[in-house]
Amino acid sequence: MQIKTNTLDFSTPLYLDSGRILEPYRMIYETYGELSDDKSNVILVCHAFSGSHHVAGRYTGSEKPGWWDALIGDSKAVDTKKYFVVCVNVIGSCYGSTGPKSENPKTMKPYGLKFPVITIRDMVRAQKTLLAALGIFKVKAILGGSMGGMQALSFAVEYPDFAETVIPMATTHATSPWVIGLNKVAQAALMADSAFDGGNYDSEEIKQNGLAGLSAARMAGYLGYISPDGMNGKFGRGYVANDGLFELFGQFEIERYLDYNGNNFVKWFDPLSFLYLTKAINIFDVSYGYDSLEDALGRIKSSLCLLSFKGDTMFFPAEMQHIARTMQKLGKENVSYVCIDSDYGHDAFLVEVEKFCDLVSDILERKI
Repeated sequence: MQIKTNTLDFSTPLYLDSGRILEPYRMIYETYGELSDDKSNVILVCHAFSGSHHVAGRYTGSEKPGWWDALIGDSKAVDTKKYFVVCVNVIGSCYGSTGPKSENPKTMKPYGLKFPVITIRDMVRAQKTLLAALGIFKVKAILGGSMGGMQALSFAVEYPDFAETVIPMATTHATSPWVIGLNKVAQAALMADSAFDGGNYDSEEIKQNGLAGLSAARMAGYLGYISPDGMNGKFGRGYVANDGLFELFGQFEIERYLDYNGNNFVKWFDPLSFLYLTKAINIFDVSYGYDSLEDALGRIKSSLCLLSFKGDTMFFPAEMQHIARTMQKLGKENVSYVCIDSDYGHDAFLVEVEKFCDLVSDILERKI
């Protein structure tokens, strides 16, 4: 599979939902496979909160594959022998596209907390601009889970003629108070750490020394990513073998898991991006700017294939089912809904790909 990583710089302004302007800005993206002569084989993949443009394959010298490598690649469900796959790192993130640690051209210093609030719709608008710069004005399909699913759904609403098929997974039409609350706990943990220093931290320093607030924030996030059933199955009440039960800092396996992931997260994700992306998720509402949800969903012309996961305790299946039922009440026949049988939790769309990869393949091949 051919992997190409590219960067595009834009000098034209990106008008944001907040009323502010981002100018100039940079976007990094990755492509897989070959673009057909008529450009009819393009599939856009939208990444989730902590994801990046590296969605599949392996870089030279790296053992870690892209985050959806089980789904995308040669002869896989999203077959890069047939399709030209594009994944763009969203603005506000920390993997190369313009974000809060990027240099503000007016001050020649990092934006920090002066970076504008970014919405899911802003992310989509920027990706649409990038694709247009590549001469791509229509795609075969758009896929994404969680925050990526929010982007996919927004594409369907904002650009009704852009995609033939849109497959949002493990997402919602508007972020619930439950998720906003989880994110608030995570944000508060990060902001309470004095080393955060109002966003004026040294990125390399915290990668070396850690940032307890961001570690704790990541741990709080995992309470939404893995369901209670998933945690029971994965860890049970197992206790770390070398820790005494009556040692104050002895740990259950779940505690060690959270510590490990929380501490590692600091090494590869930026604290400011954490704040800005959780904000984008919190304020997401696909009907914002429209008279109602019905008004927004009524614009969709793409074949909308909604996939939820039974054990998802972050974006519950009922939330995606509500999207399907709303469209059906509008008399729209271009929607389908499937709930995948999984107890893992929200991260099932990343972890249990084998449960839905054939379904995705069939959708793309128009077999269903």
